[in-house]
Amino acid sequence: MSLKACLFDMDGVIVDTAHYHFKAWKRLAAELGIELDENFNEQLKGISRVDSLERILDKGKLILDGQTKLKLMEKKNHWYLEFIENMTPGEILPGALDLLQWLKENSILTGLGSSSRNAKIILEKTGLNIWFDVVVDGSMITFSKPDPEVFIKGAAMFGIPSSEIVVFEDALAGVQAAKAGGFMVVGIGEPNVLGDADLVISSLGQLRPQELFRLIEER
Repeated sequence: MSLKACLFDMDGVIVDTAHYHFKAWKRLAAELGIELDENFNEQLKGISRVDSLERILDKGKLILDGQTKLKLMEKKNHWYLEFIENMTPGEILPGALDLLQWLKENSILTGLGSSSRNAKIILEKTGLNIWFDVVVDGSMITFSKPDPEVFIKGAAMFGIPSSEIVVFEDALAGVQAAKAGGFMVVGIGEPNVLGDADLVISSLGQLRPQELFRLIEER
């Protein structure tokens, strides 16, 4: 086996959009009389809009009908789109462009595997769209992380088995999804949160790309 491709989550891995999600969810929760803090926000990373809303409603012990939930999600997304409207390449996280360029130079395919339905918009605004051979976003999947569907679809689009692909994730749900799909995983964040990953680093800028070959070779 050899390293053939890499799949990246988006928020918190290659671009800094997680705070926009939190700002929008916090505003929505406040309207519902629910207080959100940064610790609770960790539960919302890497999961779908539907699952995020359900966790917030559970926190507030609220039971709402489907139509009301749909309107709340639309409101949250409207605010989120307003927040990201002025995104620039300056919000690409440290090390991301260098790694993407290195992968291209070494003929390793790159893909995005994100639960966000706005992934393509963000890639365009930051100029990152030119770097990805494959994009799987929230509009293309039925099940959100920790279900491995988003990464399995990415592997299928590559035409490469999961055993030869490394996934990059910053959320526990994402790490669990990748492991469930048979991928090796690099966690971006804290070891106490992402300990199930095969390698944990603080940012892509801390990665020595050659380590990716070792992950595949030693599996």
